[in-house]
Amino acid sequence: MSEKSPPRRISGRSTALLTLASLIWGFAFVAQSAGMDHLGPLSFNGTRYFLGCAVLLPLVLIRRRGAGKSGGSSASPKTLWLAALSCGVVLATATGLQQVGIIYTTVGKAGFITTLYIIIVPIMGVFFKKRVDAIIWIGALLALLGVYLLCVGEGFTLNRGDILVFLCAIVFSIHILCIDHFASRIDSIILSFMQFFVAGSISCLIGFPLEKPLIADFIAAALPLAYVGILSCGVAYTLQIIGQRDADPAVAALVFSLEAVFAVLGGFLVLNQRLTARELVGCVIMFAAVVLVQLPLGRKFSAPKP
Repeated sequence: MSEKSPPRRISGRSTALLTLASLIWGFAFVAQSAGMDHLGPLSFNGTRYFLGCAVLLPLVLIRRRGAGKSGGSSASPKTLWLAALSCGVVLATATGLQQVGIIYTTVGKAGFITTLYIIIVPIMGVFFKKRVDAIIWIGALLALLGVYLLCVGEGFTLNRGDILVFLCAIVFSIHILCIDHFASRIDSIILSFMQFFVAGSISCLIGFPLEKPLIADFIAAALPLAYVGILSCGVAYTLQIIGQRDADPAVAALVFSLEAVFAVLGGFLVLNQRLTARELVGCVIMFAAVVLVQLPLGRKFSAPKP
């Protein structure tokens, strides 16, 4: 009689890879803020996603070649484009809100507010008649308190950047649900490539006529664009795929929540953006809420990144 293997949690190698991915994503907020010195938000986003496509293209070709040799089935063109359009439109909307919001708020606050998708996603499950554990509601209340301390100033005023990033977190939650719907039907790398292509096309088609960027603007923003396009979209996404092979999804999501901490660290080290004591307390409470909702291991959770 064979013994049951212990539940898969996370290996040291996976922890290192996922932490590195979180660090890249956290510092991406700094690059996004720096990019706004030269490009409009939509032009910046459109270019970053096309760079992400370029990085993922070799992986897409390898996957398609491997599927052809093994005789594996692939999604129909109709399903592929439906997934690409659905995920791409939502992704373009979410990152557009985030990019504009970063203009009016600090990268640290933006990082923590965006991380709220970890709590918003299961709450959205109520609309699909899914049971929400009590710990999720507790986490939501803690997160709400954290958001209040982090974002609401004297006289109950809200920074418009914080509002835009909070809306971004809601739309990112919808994006996660879209990914969850299509993930079992389409190869993850191909889906990511296609959604990047759609999101990049939408952002450029709207952004270029409105923002009228010049070649000199793209050259000036080359370093931030390279970071978010190559490292954030390409390298970190690959690290996520490799790292999650040996990790419980709930534990992996907990590691990903470090993105918010790295965003604050990056804002302090690179942009000299400091949080007040009240805002730091709000960050700590929000991070505690994110950790809390991940404690019951075994809960299925998927949090793909843009």
